[in-house]
Amino acid sequence: MKVYFELMWFFKKEKKAYSTGILALVIVAILQLIPPRIVGMVVDEITGDTLTVTNLIYMILILISNAIALYVLRYLWRISIFGSAVRLARLMRRNLFEHFTNMPISFYQRKRTGDLMAHATNDIQAVQQTAGFGILSLFDSLAQGGAVFIAMLFIDWKLTLIALIPMPIMAILTNFYSNKLYKSFFKAQEAFSDMNDKTQESINGIKVTKSFGQENEEIDSFIEQSEDLLKKNMVVAKVDGLYDPTISFISGLCFILALGFGGYMVVNGDLTIGKLISFTTYLGLLIWPMLAFGFLFNVLERGSASYTRIKQLLAEKMEIADLPTAIDEVPSGNLKYAISSFTYPNCTDPTLESIHFELAKGETLGIVGKTGSGKSTLLKLLMREFDLEDGAVYFGNHELKDYKISNLRSALGYVPQDNFLFSTSIRENIAFANVNAPLEEVEIAAKLANIDEDIKGFSDGYDTVVGERGVALSGGQKQRIAIARALIMNPEVLMLDDSLSAVDAKTEETILRNLKDNREQKTTIITAHRLSAIKHAHKILVLENGKVIQSGTHEELVEKDGWYREMYLMQQLEELVEMGG
Repeated sequence: MKVYFELMWFFKKEKKAYSTGILALVIVAILQLIPPRIVGMVVDEITGDTLTVTNLIYMILILISNAIALYVLRYLWRISIFGSAVRLARLMRRNLFEHFTNMPISFYQRKRTGDLMAHATNDIQAVQQTAGFGILSLFDSLAQGGAVFIAMLFIDWKLTLIALIPMPIMAILTNFYSNKLYKSFFKAQEAFSDMNDKTQESINGIKVTKSFGQENEEIDSFIEQSEDLLKKNMVVAKVDGLYDPTISFISGLCFILALGFGGYMVVNGDLTIGKLISFTTYLGLLIWPMLAFGFLFNVLERGSASYTRIKQLLAEKMEIADLPTAIDEVPSGNLKYAISSFTYPNCTDPTLESIHFELAKGETLGIVGKTGSGKSTLLKLLMREFDLEDGAVYFGNHELKDYKISNLRSALGYVPQDNFLFSTSIRENIAFANVNAPLEEVEIAAKLANIDEDIKGFSDGYDTVVGERGVALSGGQKQRIAIARALIMNPEVLMLDDSLSAVDAKTEETILRNLKDNREQKTTIITAHRLSAIKHAHKILVLENGKVIQSGTHEELVEKDGWYREMYLMQQLEELVEMGG
């Protein structure tokens, strides 16, 4: 029952609907007592040869009226209780999704996609069952069980006590089953998360699997996880499967006692045949409350395990949050980095050290260096994916953390190395940050990214659906669509994180020229391995092991001995070789 106390916030929110549903259940329980009693009365009148046509018609009309009332009330409680449970699922699903969107990147480095999906599907479904079928089982069993018990007492209290002697045994056994069910269902849900994650990962990586010829190994791995899930679900099923036989066996014992002692009382004249029929009919009605209690324990333990899993996920704190005094304005102005040191969480060695530079509004910054030198980290800090403890980054006249996160990120247009496109049309992908943008604006952004002609060459043009993660497009096309998506925002700062690597030199030159002509008053930051992508920049930083080892313009760096000059000469030689080839 602990889960119901934890869900009390929702029951209070939906108190009108639940009160209506529970009241309908209580009335239904009372109305169900009428048919068995009427049948008993009819039997006694037939036995006593006192039944008249008028009485028979009167009783039939009562039964018809009773049936209509039950029909209406059963519809009412279903709409009220099950409708509320569906709203709970919707609310929890929304809360989870909002939580997911507010979590930092480090959260997704620790959590698996399949596990998060399992929380949003199976676990929420189990909690919905608890708030719907669980509430039904609880109050229906109490109302119907209580009403039937009272009706049986009015017929004969001694026979009632005798018939219900086996009930304490059922209570002890179902309580034992429920404890085992909680633990086993929790493990089964974890196993489902593992398999969900495996499936999602395998589908996303199917190209890699096929290219390495590892299909059989992947199938074997999936089968192994499926077997683990099967074993854990079988444990749940074995415990779950004990409820019905136990309840049926106890119910059978109750019927044996009722018929045995009731028949003896009829023979002795202590009970009429009609009353015995009514009593056994009531006892039959008592089977559902007993079954409902079994279902209730089952649903409660499943819901409790799932709600615990959801609570644990929602308890994950947002590492990056707005300050109470955060400025509610979109930042603009110069950028200034003053970083003494930055180390990623759970790492010991610093990723960046002694990073100090300033970039005026409207200037272009180029960042180059070996893989792992810290180029992307500089951009992540600007987006405030991580907060600095030893240093600060300034945008305009304030530190990044002084702005509201939503305002800060609305000033930034980021194109990552790994471009992600949604499984929708090209137009919707480009207009992602501005869903109401007219087609003309979408086309302008596409032209700046030099992808407009490619798009118009597709059969459906801008309405072409790109497939999951842009599977229908080449690497260069995906990069340029991602650039267009950032450009349509017209951000204060555009960040291209090695996002020109999949385009040829001519296309790269066209895109860079378009950016220079159309972003004169806007800041641009480009990280790259090809120096041609940043040679036009106002300032270039060369990073090595998280430190700036060189800085200056392209012309200045080419004249100096060092990493930049070596890479420039090497890439020039490569271009000559390619041209000669």
